[in-house]
Amino acid sequence: MLFKKRKFIKKHFGILLSLTFIFFCLLISIFSYFIIPDDSQYSNQMHLSIHSMSPGFKAYILEIPNSSNFNESYLNIKFFGKKFPNKEIIINNYNFLDEGIEFENYNQEKLIVKYDLFPLNLSKQEIEKKYISQRKFIFGTDSFGRDVYGRIILGTRVSLSIGFIAVLISLIIGLSIGMLGGYYGGLVDKIVMTIINIFWSIPTLLLVIAISIALGKGFWQVYLAVGLTMWVEVARVVRGQVISEKNKDYIVATKVLGYSDIRIFIKHLLPNILGPILIICAANFAAAILIESGLSFLGIGTQPPIPSWGSMIKDNYQFIILGKAYLAFIPGISIMLLVTSFMFLGNNLSDLFNTNK
Repeated sequence: MLFKKRKFIKKHFGILLSLTFIFFCLLISIFSYFIIPDDSQYSNQMHLSIHSMSPGFKAYILEIPNSSNFNESYLNIKFFGKKFPNKEIIINNYNFLDEGIEFENYNQEKLIVKYDLFPLNLSKQEIEKKYISQRKFIFGTDSFGRDVYGRIILGTRVSLSIGFIAVLISLIIGLSIGMLGGYYGGLVDKIVMTIINIFWSIPTLLLVIAISIALGKGFWQVYLAVGLTMWVEVARVVRGQVISEKNKDYIVATKVLGYSDIRIFIKHLLPNILGPILIICAANFAAAILIESGLSFLGIGTQPPIPSWGSMIKDNYQFIILGKAYLAFIPGISIMLLVTSFMFLGNNLSDLFNTNK
């Protein structure tokens, strides 16, 4: 038994490795706000006094409570971030005086924060414990003083979301059109192939840009634009698979038994063409991430302040020659790893289905 497990792991190492990394990315995208230090919505707290700091930089932060976030639920904060975050001040040192907290900011100015800005029932020790902390910027800060680590983690959520929704849209359209054309043939198939060929002849990126401009800039508009351009390959593969399956004995038997076409599609055809569809979905997932990153880099994709790896590269690519190359390399490497994982998954799934035939 142990030998069989080792053999399976060795034989399908690419699938297991890819799935492990994708599952890891899925976990950190869901629980992002549990692990990032800046829990404001989109991790968008700006501190211009510490802009473009190197990875590993540490600073003391004094938080001034925002009464508006007291009404926000715990779950909403932990999964979507604080809509009304506390005001954060980067400080060098501080002292507790009778009238308030005296601190020195990064401009070497000495200021005082009154105690009445904090909940009245808290002692000085409790204020220090709850509202003054040292934060480590694992990946440093960007040109606006935002935590790069937090925005990279939240960018995982954007990339996986665009991939999932784009693949879902492409599946719904591609499966429907492909099955209709392949199963019914004749005039229906000619109409389907004409539509497919028209969309196939238009460059994908050009079509995505056109749809994005038509729908307008925004989060959901990008999802729709990418999904509406990726169904063509799904439809072509599904049509070809249905044509090869529809004349087999088990499909003929279902027709003789009087089963409806919808039942034949869902319960008989779909399970037998699932392998190639999964392979196409993995490839489309990777393509969707790349397309969204490209659109964000061009400025017509996911809009600020939502953190997208493509927009992070756009904001920081000039730092490649200015000594802060990591600001562009970190999101670039993140895109590369996630896209490569989905491509490895697609390629190894193909080998898996071929060996099982």
